[in-house]
Amino acid sequence: MFKGSYHPKAFLTRKRNVSRGLAARTEILSCLEEDSSTASKLSKATGSSYSSVLYHLHSMEDEHIVAREGRRPYMWKLTGMGQKTLNEI
Repeated sequence: MFKGSYHPKAFLTRKRNVSRGLAARTEILSCLEEDSSTASKLSKATGSSYSSVLYHLHSMEDEHIVAREGRRPYMWKLTGMGQKTLNEI
């Protein structure tokens, strides 16, 4: 697990940002930075359950950090919204 170095976009305003959720969202976001992907591929890449990945994707979708494209199975991608690192500014 991560100890303090979380992805800036993993912090959500409408949810409590507990360390387990931040770590899971950080892993998902790091996979999505490489390439857009489906929830099942993200589940395999992160080692989290499919339902956990979907839960976090939907939470991030509510805050416009990620978006889904196409038809089922949806492709998830980053939108460019959310907190940015100093390198992105």
